[in-house]
Amino acid sequence: MIIATDMPEVSRCAAIECAYNTDSACHARAITIGEGEDPDCDTFFSNNRHTSRDRIAGVGACKVTNCDHNVDFECSADHIELGYSGDSVNCLTYTH
Repeated sequence: MIIATDMPEVSRCAAIECAYNTDSACHARAITIGEGEDPDCDTFFSNNRHTSRDRIAGVGACKVTNCDHNVDFECSADHIELGYSGDSVNCLTYTH
């Protein structure tokens, strides 16, 4: 059984070495944004094999309580973008 929910979409991801990234798009079912001033994508992991799924990832959870888009530990933005801040893959939509 697949449960459908409304989640913000990951509109772009620059982490091309992530196993969920194909053609600069995230194809995980849902991602989790971690906590901190530069909130990481907790779902990111590097792998030579990339997913063959053709779905658009949603944001399932967000641990960044001081983000303007965080409502009850969930993202309320229409969509987010992921990219690099140093060596980390971060949510570029984060604002406070």
